[in-house]
Amino acid sequence: MVFLAAGAANLAFGYWYVTIAYRPFARRVRELEQSRARVVDDSAARLRQIERDLHDGAQAQMVAVAMKLGLATKRLGGIIDETGQTDLERVLELVAAAHRGAKEAITELRDLCHGIHPPVLDQGLGIALTTLAARSDLPVELIVDLPERPSAAIETIAYFCAAELLANVAKHSGARHATLEVVHVPELLRLRVSDDGCGGARVENRGGLAGLADRIGTVDGRLQVASPPGGPTVVTVELPLHA
Repeated sequence: MVFLAAGAANLAFGYWYVTIAYRPFARRVRELEQSRARVVDDSAARLRQIERDLHDGAQAQMVAVAMKLGLATKRLGGIIDETGQTDLERVLELVAAAHRGAKEAITELRDLCHGIHPPVLDQGLGIALTTLAARSDLPVELIVDLPERPSAAIETIAYFCAAELLANVAKHSGARHATLEVVHVPELLRLRVSDDGCGGARVENRGGLAGLADRIGTVDGRLQVASPPGGPTVVTVELPLHA
């Protein structure tokens, strides 16, 4: 809506001047700036967390693996020099520990990569959500109707929204069943997660839903939460098809 504010007439020159104020547009610009600022801060925090996870987790595991394999190598050298059976048993322990550490490091690296970009998204959002629903801790009914594939950025946002919402259902709702629906509506992708849990979900500062709202807001999407006490809870995400 455009608001017109007419100024006083200038009788000497015989004209009116009009001031046009685009108030809602300016407010929307401020909201987008604030939303993007929060997302930038969140992205920076996520990058710092990834760095810490790599340093304290996978990197530390690989360092430990290298040290254990180094000790095992020395022990093997001792065996070659005929130092005895005890060293052989210790070598086996070191190699077994190194093997476990290597597998744990691989798992951590896989989880980190999955948190940045799930490889299953390369096959499309429908397949990615099918995999996500199958791995859920509670039964999930999946409804997918996507005749047109969204852009990569929208697919990523939709996937992480679905993952976060299903995780919330499993952790907090006490639900026995959930429904994940992703459909194409005119000009939009609509994602909806509903459950038969206890209700009471709401958007709180620094909460998981607030983080989702900020991420959705960066592409001019919308988050709606309906969760009366006693349930059911229905969370709806609307995203543009392309960003």
